[in-house]
Amino acid sequence: MKRILLSMFGVLALAAAMLTPAFAQSKGVVYYLVPTLLDEFQTGSVSALEMFLKQVGYETKTLNADNKTDAQQSQMNDVIALKPAAIVLAAVDFNALKPSIEAARAAGIPVVEFDRQITSTPSDFTSVAGTIEIGHVAAEQAQKLLTAKNGSVKGKILQVLGDPGDPYTLDIQKGFEEKMKAFAEVTIVSHPAMQWEASNAGTIVADQLVANPDIDLIFNHAAHLSVAAVASLEAAGKKPGDIMMMSSNGAPVGLDLIRKGWLNVEVEQPLYAQAAAVAMFMDKVVNKQEIKAGDYDVLGLPSVVTIEAWGPNIKIPGAAIDKDNVDNPAFWGNMKPPSDTVKSVE
Repeated sequence: MKRILLSMFGVLALAAAMLTPAFAQSKGVVYYLVPTLLDEFQTGSVSALEMFLKQVGYETKTLNADNKTDAQQSQMNDVIALKPAAIVLAAVDFNALKPSIEAARAAGIPVVEFDRQITSTPSDFTSVAGTIEIGHVAAEQAQKLLTAKNGSVKGKILQVLGDPGDPYTLDIQKGFEEKMKAFAEVTIVSHPAMQWEASNAGTIVADQLVANPDIDLIFNHAAHLSVAAVASLEAAGKKPGDIMMMSSNGAPVGLDLIRKGWLNVEVEQPLYAQAAAVAMFMDKVVNKQEIKAGDYDVLGLPSVVTIEAWGPNIKIPGAAIDKDNVDNPAFWGNMKPPSDTVKSVE
């Protein structure tokens, strides 16, 4: 009888395994270390990575550092001890996390950099928007806006950066100023909103409206900063269109501000494609297989993998959003996740 019962339990266990293929086919756990959940890009990145990694067989667990470098360093130590299939890192501070990346890789755990590029030490894969190119696109839009207002590319721009510990904002600044330096009649006043806090951006705008009342254009490096900028403009008695404004990540609040007339241009950071690229290459990352340089299609966007000193790096293009195309469902800010299923790169 005991043998019969054991045999029956074995059959039931086999049946249960057949009925739960997700668990049987799981390739392991990937930890995503998100820097903050203060803005819609970061919250959107969590759901996007979970969705796309699930499509290629991985479970995702997310840890939020609340914009605290020491908290993220501690999280890295904890996750290394758990020995996951891989770590996806969006660093709070790209310099401070270097030792943690090296410790993870020394323990045999591959590290993928998401959104925030780290060039000071090798990683196994990096998926980023073309941030310098976002700066270039923003500069082209600024030139058009200034010309429409002043007759030529001249005037004063207030540039509100994010946190200076984040290469995303530094690269956008670099690209933007590269393209604007040819115009001698343009003055750019730049200030960082520390820790990407919207309240810091609001204070910067309020102070600069007093110090530089002749500001023509405000360029915020994220849409949630533009929300605070609008509050400061309203407090100063300004109306939509009195001072031109741009942002650079494509969040829903930015698209809403375009519809309301406060924002002229939002340069999208392609969130869905950045997350999809991580999933597409995760098998190669986990299995420590070669990732080849070349052109790849990521959710319909022509993207390029290059092999850099810090490892394989995919760069995905962004696009300018204005009142004419703001309702296009392809933009992540319209909160319509793509129906396309990603597949692992062979």
